[in-house]
Amino acid sequence: MGENLQSRTRLRPIDLARPHGLSTQAVRNYEEAGILPAAERTESGYRTYSPLHARALATFLALLPGHGHPTATGIMRAVNRGAADEAFLLIDESHAQLLEDRRTLRAVESALHDLGPEAGESEVTGPGESGPPGSPAATATFIGPLADRLSIRPATLRKWEVAGLVRPRRDPLTGYRVYGEADVRDARLVHQLRRGGYLLEQIAPLIDQVRTVGGLAPLETALTDWRARLAARGRALLTGAAELDAYLRKREEAQAHLPELGTPSDSPQGVAGGSGPGPSATP
Repeated sequence: MGENLQSRTRLRPIDLARPHGLSTQAVRNYEEAGILPAAERTESGYRTYSPLHARALATFLALLPGHGHPTATGIMRAVNRGAADEAFLLIDESHAQLLEDRRTLRAVESALHDLGPEAGESEVTGPGESGPPGSPAATATFIGPLADRLSIRPATLRKWEVAGLVRPRRDPLTGYRVYGEADVRDARLVHQLRRGGYLLEQIAPLIDQVRTVGGLAPLETALTDWRARLAARGRALLTGAAELDAYLRKREEAQAHLPELGTPSDSPQGVAGGSGPGPSATP
């Protein structure tokens, strides 16, 4: 059965490309990049593919949403040269990154939880006022300690200040930046949202809303969207894993009849020169 499936069924580049809305050039690029096993050639030099190549292409496209193009490419290259352990390591790293992103989301949600309505209602003392213990003035900090607390550089806090994300006051005697309780809150939220992949221009309206009466609703909306994207990535990783497992099984069947399939010499390590889109062309 395996011999009939892999050796007697011949597919053209268009047969692989059409079901996925790809160009035939993209299929050739994927082959040259090692994402697909090397194609056979007819006497006249035309490429011919098999159902195994079709399975490889479907697997790569299934890996893309969860892993991204570079990692999905690395996984397929490793598998096609018989280095499954390398592919599994790349998969583990994607899962580890997703776990870290989930932890970051939880940290942001925790920070939001700490921002109860009372968080923005503390009385802010004026410049030079010391305030009683526990007051905003008493809990104020400077740029160095705050940067250390967030594990960032002071220059990053200055950049956030220029973007309007934090608004420290200036000590009237020394001119140093003084970060009050609200400033520390804003800096912590910016830090967490940056870790979550948000750009400064995306964060700015959220921070602005936190400072208004309506406050936390925009952040809650953003976190809901973030949570949904993480869930979609997790599901995509599962889908990609299922496709990869099916491809590995088909390779094992094919290798029982075609031992030469997937040897290092059959898997180019780079993209051959020439015109047209490179292997990064995506559907």
